[in-house]
Parts: sequence; C-alpha cells; structure tokens
Amino acid sequence: MRSRSGRIRGFGAAVAVLSFALPAAAAPKSAGWQVPTSVKKLSNGLTVVVSEDRSSPTFGLCVAYRIGFRLEPKGRTGFAHLFEHMMFQGTPNAPKGTYDRVIEGGGGINNGSTRYDYTNYIVSAPVSALDAILWLEADRMKMLDFSEKNLQNQKDVVKEEIRVNVKNRPYGLFFWTDVAGAAFTKWENAHDGYGSFADLDAASSADVKTFFESFYGPNNAVLAIVGDVTAEEAFAKVEKYFGSIPARATPPKPDVDEEPNSKERLVEQTDPLANVPAVAVGWKLPSRGTPDDVPVAVLADLLAGGEASRLYQGLVKGKELLLGIEGGVNWPLGDPWTYEGPTLLTLFGLYKPDTSAKAVVAAIDEEIAKVARGDVGAAELERTKTKMVSDLYAQLEMPMDRAVALSLAQLFTGDAASVNEVPRKLSAVTRADLARVASTYLAARNRTVVDRRPAPQKDEPPAEAGK
Repeated sequence: MRSRSGRIRGFGAAVAVLSFALPAAAAPKSAGWQVPTSVKKLSNGLTVVVSEDRSSPTFGLCVAYRIGFRLEPKGRTGFAHLFEHMMFQGTPNAPKGTYDRVIEGGGGINNGSTRYDYTNYIVSAPVSALDAILWLEADRMKMLDFSEKNLQNQKDVVKEEIRVNVKNRPYGLFFWTDVAGAAFTKWENAHDGYGSFADLDAASSADVKTFFESFYGPNNAVLAIVGDVTAEEAFAKVEKYFGSIPARATPPKPDVDEEPNSKERLVEQTDPLANVPAVAVGWKLPSRGTPDDVPVAVLADLLAGGEASRLYQGLVKGKELLLGIEGGVNWPLGDPWTYEGPTLLTLFGLYKPDTSAKAVVAAIDEEIAKVARGDVGAAELERTKTKMVSDLYAQLEMPMDRAVALSLAQLFTGDAASVNEVPRKLSAVTRADLARVASTYLAARNRTVVDRRPAPQKDEPPAEAGK
C-alpha cells in the first residue's frame, strides 16, 4: 500500500500489530440506530451507495473493485498490489501528481489498499470538493498512463515495501503470508500477495493495461459516498461523471472454496532479525455466507479481542507464556466483515524464550476446549458482544470508514444495508453457538502452526525444538 503523510495503510498497517496496541471501544449507540442507505445501479453496471450524514460539511468516498490477490494470474504474484500503485500515476487527462494535489490541496486525504477479495480507493474531503473528486475518480476508471517509466518506478516502490515490511523487519509478515501459505491448498488462496521480485520484474506495461481492462470496469465496482449530500444529488453527480464509461468484460472467477484441513500443519522457521521467538496459529474458515460467520467472529473476539480476552488474561497475565497476543478473523488484513473467499482465524504472539510454541499452543487448546464445553459465562459473552457492537458503531460514525463498510457490504453481499443487521446478529449469538464453532473449526486437525525463532548466533548451539 502507499505510505503518505506519515500514514501507512494496507500491508503496512499489518506490521503495526507488533506493538500489541488495541483500540478503545466507543460508547454504544442507542438501540435501533440505523445507517441510512440508498442504492442505485447505473446502466454500465456501476453500483452506487449513498448514506446521507449532515453532521459536518464533509464526505467520505470509497471505490471498491472486485479484484484482489485471489484473482491474480499465475506468474503475476503481487500484481493486484502493483496495480493499486499504478492508479496514482496519472492519466492522459490528469498527469501524475494531479490527483494528490487536487485532493490534498483542498483539505482532503486519500489512499488505497489491496486485499484478498478487493482493491479499494478512499477519499475524505470537504463536500465542496465532491464534484472535482468524482471527476478524478471517473477519469482514472476510464484510462491510465501505462508508460514504462511509471511502471518501472512503481515496481521499485513495491519492491522497497517488501524489503522494509518483510525481508528486513523482524518477523516480517509471517503471521499472514507464511500461515496462509501453509494453511491453504489452492494457489489462489495460498500465494504471497506481496509478490515475488521475479514476477514483478516480468510485468510489462501491456500486462498492466490488460489487467486494467479486465478488472477496472464500472461493472466490477461499487462506489460509496457518505456525508453532507442527499442521495438524489449524489446519484446525479455520479451519473454525470461515470455514466458514459462503458462496461468491460471480466474474467470468470476461479473456484477458491476449500474444505477444512484434516491434519495439523506445522512449520518451523528461524529469523535472523528477531530477538524473541514468535508463534502464529491459523484455523481455516469457509467462504463468507454461512450461519457460522458471526459466531466465529464473536469467538475470535472472546479469545483474543483485547486485554480482557481469555487468551490475554490466561497466557499473558496468568501463565505468562506470551508477551502479548493479537488476532482475529481475516486478521491482519481486515475484519470479519471484509472478506468473501475462505479465510483464517489467526492468532499471533511473541513467547518467552524459556517456554515453547508447543506449550503456547497447548495452552490455547485448553481455552478453546473450555469454550467447546460451553464454559462461557453470560456476563463474559455479553461483554464481548457489547464491545463488538460498540466498535462497529464507532467505525460507522466516520464518513470514510462508513463508505468502506458500505461499499464492501454491497460488493460481497449485494446489500449495503446489511451492515445494520450486524448488531442484531451479534446479539443473537449464544454459548451453544460458540461451543459449536469452536468444536467445528478450532480443532487441532484444522490448525496450522508457524513457529518462528531467532536464528542462532555464531558459536551458539541451536535451540531445542520444544518442551
């Protein structure tokens, strides 16, 4: 992802988990609070979602395209991410730098991110800039500057991201890339979304143009606008700027569904940059859309959703096996509501040198077994669900974050208003639901463990495998 004005989004955000900083929950909204949504599909297939919010003279905008790591061609790993960078390199009508200059010069911010199932572009600005920004977004949906110069520049930028975030950083992003690579079987789900240097170097401007024409048509996108504008006004503006862009044929989606694993997968690694050992554990989850989606999300939060969670209290404070713990559904690339294909419930922690990954996993198993037996108190369950609802409302209050949530809900479920159903679904989760999903998905046979230990120093004997 792009790093701009001191902000790091996308892949860079995943690295920040090493601090084990956790967001504070906001105060819950009143019961029955609803996000207003209006949806319209243009004749070219572009779906538009509008949510009016008069709290300030600003707006948030998100354009989400159905293209992520899973749809990358073989031999072109990292291509979706590379292309995200290319979207900021100018067009025949708006040369490189115009997009950022117009938005930031008008008091706005912008960025983009790439994930398994989507790439999105986000903007927040005063509402007076809405027309200009819609023109810019429509202009780069029509055509980009595919010059070799721009392409080579962004190849270099992406490779530097890989060096900084993966190759030259303690632990890299192994809790994402290595866990997913070991847990999943199909190439679409298992390959490294950052991409190899060889694949990036092999990409040509013709490849980039073909990728653009395949995935960046209006019929493969959702545009969400949240802020100080009526639905009628927003629809008219979008029609004005986007209505003439022709629809484009998109490649057929590959079959990415996978069954749970039938045998535990173990990976041992060494890290020359690490000072203490780390372990990441992932359990495979099905594609979104099952009745278990929400109970699994609650289970993940109960286990690892902050300092009040079971694993933090049990393994960090209690047994003192870990220095900290992070994790969740679709972590660290999103949350339980921002994926479509199969994903993982992943946990990551730095463990103390006098223990072992085996001991940590055994302690995690103990807590999972308690949940599977129904050993979850009513107060504990209500606290977890209240926290999750509060976090959701805090997200939906911010125009830009709401635009992201609505665009992805529309993209993945066909119903932007489904965000309003999440609190009710969370409230309905029972201890029996948690017991069922813990037994079904968090079984040892469906588990992938990556143990990453500091590389032995010269003249130092290798560490024993475990206790």
